Amino acid sequence: MYDIIIVGGGPAGMTAALYALRNGKSVLVLEKTGFGGQIVHSPKVENWPGTARMSGNEYADHFLEQILDQGAEVDLTEVVRVEDHGDRKTVTTADGETREARSVILATGVRHRELGLTGEREMTGEGVSYCAVCDADFFRGKKVCVAGGGNSALQEAMLLAGKCSEVVMLQDLPEFTGEKKLQELLFSKPNVSARTGVKIVDLGMDEHVQLNAVTVEKADGTRETIPCDGLFVAIGLIPENEAFREVAKLDENGYFASPETCETGTPGIFAAGDCRAKSVRQLTTAAADGSVAALAACRYVDALQG
Repeated sequence: MYDIIIVGGGPAGMTAALYALRNGKSVLVLEKTGFGGQIVHSPKVENWPGTARMSGNEYADHFLEQILDQGAEVDLTEVVRVEDHGDRKTVTTADGETREARSVILATGVRHRELGLTGEREMTGEGVSYCAVCDADFFRGKKVCVAGGGNSALQEAMLLAGKCSEVVMLQDLPEFTGEKKLQELLFSKPNVSARTGVKIVDLGMDEHVQLNAVTVEKADGTRETIPCDGLFVAIGLIPENEAFREVAKLDENGYFASPETCETGTPGIFAAGDCRAKSVRQLTTAAADGSVAALAACRYVDALQG
């Protein structure tokens, strides 16, 4: 039996592992796709305190090496169920294997809702982005498009408007759905324009697999190609927490309804990172959650062991 099993190997999960290991706990980290989470798609990370710049892959690789050196066990497998048996938790993976731990930290992350277009994934980090806070500086003085019409898209565009030469909003509905005040503020800016009732149907790329245009289609079937240097996709995040509903409360959007203490409502089970209901989802906040959840889990394990 492990002291702590961590579900998810992104920044929150690996930070939790680091803090737990340094507190003398045995730790198993289970990750279903690849260690590092969403950050591996960022070619440049320049907002991590103390590091001027690095790639997301560098960050993930160094972090994984760090927790392995501290004694973490890791496995690439999907967790499909967590059960609470009081002072014993069971974690079941897709291959049917069951592991046991005294405490579990759910750091399952989120995934960005994609447009589903040819070339989108290939150009992620090469003109296609899902985070203006992360990547806006790379588009200073350039023309970008923003896909989406809710508050998130409007807020992304507000940030971009202060850095980019031109921002073109693309909304597939007849009107924007975000707050009216935010719309008024955004569309009062001279470098911001909008297209409503248009669907993005194609992404243009150059010989270097770099985005250079977005093609949209109107309801009448006519198309327009918009040359641009970047496309910011802000059409929602998808938490993947449903499998853990029985042991961790979810809010109406499917996020873990956990406060800053990272508690889930089930003693010994904690939630950390972007999967938790919160207003800011950044690399630093994921790491902060990981440390909070790990220390809480350590206290729980210590109490069990008297």
